Amino acid sequence: MSARTRDGRIGLVEGIALYIASVLGTGLLALPALAAEAAGPGSILAVTAVIVLAVPLAGTFAALAARYPDPGGVASYVRRALGPTAARMTGYWFMFGVAAGGPVVAVLGAQYVALTVGIDAGAVPWLALAFLLVPLGINAFGVRTAGGVQLVLTALLVGVVVTVVWAAAPAVDPQNFTPFLPHGLGGVGTAVVLFVWAFAGWEVGTHISGEFRDPRRAVLLGTAVTLVLSGACYLVLQVVTVGALGASAGTSRAPLLDLASLADSPVARLAVGVVGGIVALGVLNAYLAAFAKLGASLAENGDLPRWFSVGAGAGAVPRRALALTAVVMTGYFVLVLIGGLELAPFVLVHTSSMTAIYVLGMIAAVRILERWSGGWWMAVLASALSAGLLALAAGSLLPAVVLALLAVTITLVRRRRTRTSRTASSRPTADSVPTEPGAPASL
Repeated sequence: MSARTRDGRIGLVEGIALYIASVLGTGLLALPALAAEAAGPGSILAVTAVIVLAVPLAGTFAALAARYPDPGGVASYVRRALGPTAARMTGYWFMFGVAAGGPVVAVLGAQYVALTVGIDAGAVPWLALAFLLVPLGINAFGVRTAGGVQLVLTALLVGVVVTVVWAAAPAVDPQNFTPFLPHGLGGVGTAVVLFVWAFAGWEVGTHISGEFRDPRRAVLLGTAVTLVLSGACYLVLQVVTVGALGASAGTSRAPLLDLASLADSPVARLAVGVVGGIVALGVLNAYLAAFAKLGASLAENGDLPRWFSVGAGAGAVPRRALALTAVVMTGYFVLVLIGGLELAPFVLVHTSSMTAIYVLGMIAAVRILERWSGGWWMAVLASALSAGLLALAAGSLLPAVVLALLAVTITLVRRRRTRTSRTASSRPTADSVPTEPGAPASL
């Protein structure tokens, strides 16, 4: 056992807690309704499919985290296996594609608060703006929500889900499951892409595995426990949402609140609304901090203007990159408002970008992990499944394609500049050209 492993600060229980907190989150607040709108009862198949996909995906990240702990995570593995252009793509997909989820979380939190308190729907955009501005101000001063607090929020959300499912289960009507595929298999495919939001976060272990006291044990058990818990939560909640709410499931702005209402308990509805709002705020706080650090790191590597690199170091506050993050999310927020608070397109941009990241991450894992090992086989399977998922996400891949082209263009421009510089430095000058005796040194 290495010294780093012995000196790690995170034990098994804390490791499992971090995995659960990274995977479970705001998806529970909206995905059951969005998936029901896309696929009807067939959304249950979508949840099952994503759970199956999550097994090799999570297993691959667990193998990477246990064998090659690297705080850079996916981008570091991609850079090592596929080179700087692919790593730049990965960074851009995170910074400018996955960031589309920020306004989605803000609107979700605002809707839960508005519906709980009874505020007019017209105030939701203003509430959503507040959900963005408050954590933005907190991060500008360098304050972070502690991991323990994030874990408590996630535990509260899981507790609310259990309570809501228990209360609404008696209202499940078998008739609500027919027709099972009202929008065909295409609707199920869309729901599958939506549910990538729910099962993103497996890469967290690659960032923090070096801090575990026993990386292999903590990473593997953390992955297994989180797979079971998150899969069970989403699957049971989807069944109850469709079975209890029926046709109205797809039009619900706050499915957990609607399920809580079936219990005829104002306390249950209030608890769901309060927890939903608090969880959204906590997630945004962590969200903005992570993206600000990412932006500063990209600038440090030359993938963004160097001006944004200030604050990239440990303990420093990357205010310039935070400002860039605010601009990106504000742009998406304006588009959300223009679209009438329709969240599904932005969830798809978020999840499509994550899917593209996972495809490169799994290809990198195939090249890095020991050939024919268990982790290698999982990476091979996850690569194929992720590629299939990317095909399902084709309709929302335009932002990811544009960002990939930008990354390639930067590489081509740099190579051209390098060639030009080398040509200029190797070109003979007047002083270096040998001359015959008596001949002029220059014209």
